[in-house]
Amino acid sequence: MSAMRTEDAADGESTANGGGVVCQEGGVTILRPTDLSEMLAAGTKEVHEKAENTEFVKDFLRGRIRKELFKLGHVALYFTYSAMEEEMERNKEHPDLAALYFPHELHRRDALARDLQYFYGEDWQDQISLSPATRRYVERIQQIGQDQPALLVAHAYTRYMGDLSGGQVLRKVAQRAMKLPPTGEGLNFYQFDGIHSAKAFKQLYRSRMNELELDSHTKQKIVEEAVLAFQFNMEIFEELEEVGKTLQDDVLDAAPAHGAHGAHGEMQGDISQCPYYAAKMAASGGSSYICQMAMTMLKNPSGQVILAAWIAALAGLAAWYLM
Repeated sequence: MSAMRTEDAADGESTANGGGVVCQEGGVTILRPTDLSEMLAAGTKEVHEKAENTEFVKDFLRGRIRKELFKLGHVALYFTYSAMEEEMERNKEHPDLAALYFPHELHRRDALARDLQYFYGEDWQDQISLSPATRRYVERIQQIGQDQPALLVAHAYTRYMGDLSGGQVLRKVAQRAMKLPPTGEGLNFYQFDGIHSAKAFKQLYRSRMNELELDSHTKQKIVEEAVLAFQFNMEIFEELEEVGKTLQDDVLDAAPAHGAHGAHGEMQGDISQCPYYAAKMAASGGSSYICQMAMTMLKNPSGQVILAAWIAALAGLAAWYLM
């Protein structure tokens, strides 16, 4: 995590970069630990892992999705993105935000509205409401939009970069588990039509963040706000888990029903079976672990389905750890 290299820099240049310096040598850009993108990656690592290990997220990646909870999750996202994008729009000329203003490429509110209309019908706006956890998240975004606009960088980074890193993985899992149309209805949130290369765009976004003229104190405040953003998301996950306890067992499973007690039973409660964990193992060179796990799963028909989702998760989510 101490440095990240991109191949699109000019030879021999060295430019000031907020509290750090970007040295460009031989066409390679070397990011310093004082760059905001590096500080965010390091400062949110622990809370990021906690968020990944909530039961809601692990169940989602296993393909065990309750449609009602998926809908409620989209409601929470709609209110969250509405607040964040309204504040970004209002502060779009602020010197700490202007370089990160990408409404065409990133904004999710309209996509979420289309999804909610698909799930709830034409009167969807009359059927949804702010949950307590979502309200706290929204109020925090609105507060800093008024008082400390620079901290919006933390919320934009946490949401948009995560969506670009793992969104396609979650889209495929949800589509398969809930048997949604292949044309994308109900899954517009995960589709970024204005971005042709997620990898290239994330590099651009991180570069823009690192070019912001921020002092070290402001950078640290942004990191702390990003940790808070993860915590708000975990509170929503926990809230959804509690709602799930009141619902009938209507889990929609991507795996065949006859294999539910096999593959899923083996995965229950074992963090080493979680695709997020596998992504980290791969990123750190744990190839023997990956091969052994894959061979075990291929012996079971339902395991083959899980492995397909697992491989997709590995490809999409390993990128987050290498950001």
